[in-house]
Amino acid sequence: MGNPWETVSLDDYENHMKLDSVRQLQTMNQLIADQFTRYPVRNAMVLGVAGGNGLEHVDPERLETVYGVDLNQEYLAACAARYPHLTETLRLVEADLTAAEPDLPPAEMVIANLLVEYIGYPCFQRVLQKVFPEYVSCVIQINTDEGFVSDSPYIHAFDGLGSIHHQMEEEALTEYLAAIGYMLNYREECPLPNGKKLVRMDYVRS
Repeated sequence: MGNPWETVSLDDYENHMKLDSVRQLQTMNQLIADQFTRYPVRNAMVLGVAGGNGLEHVDPERLETVYGVDLNQEYLAACAARYPHLTETLRLVEADLTAAEPDLPPAEMVIANLLVEYIGYPCFQRVLQKVFPEYVSCVIQINTDEGFVSDSPYIHAFDGLGSIHHQMEEEALTEYLAAIGYMLNYREECPLPNGKKLVRMDYVRS
């Protein structure tokens, strides 16, 4: 059985995420702009890059290489089509992060926005041990109601994701990363219009 994310169309995903009642696409775009510039790195890896939201903030003069990782070929094709000016910088990698030995290159920084929810803490540990970044920046969603997907006309596009979704807890994420040598050094909270909130948490390898 394949991963449910392989069946979610990019149009449905992005149209849902940018609704005024959701506003996650816009909020994450602002967050990733800072993620790309906050730390002194020459390369970065975006896990779960989807359609490349935020890649317009990549400055090739600052970042020599940005790896965009996803398991959905449609998403990766959209990234390539949307950002032709990043041909020399953007390296798109098709990979299943839940694999026992994910085939990933090393990178100085890992960005994982709304990603850990769908692979779980232990799997995220394995990915970081493979990539071995100096910095890790995560955005997780904290739910203040029963559902992890906000109500919208596109909600049924995400029906299959419940089988792989993990409820996120800030303390648990920090504990799992501390166990492999990463210490929390920055936290930012972004309320959303539907009562949920996004929490950005950055870690540095000790």
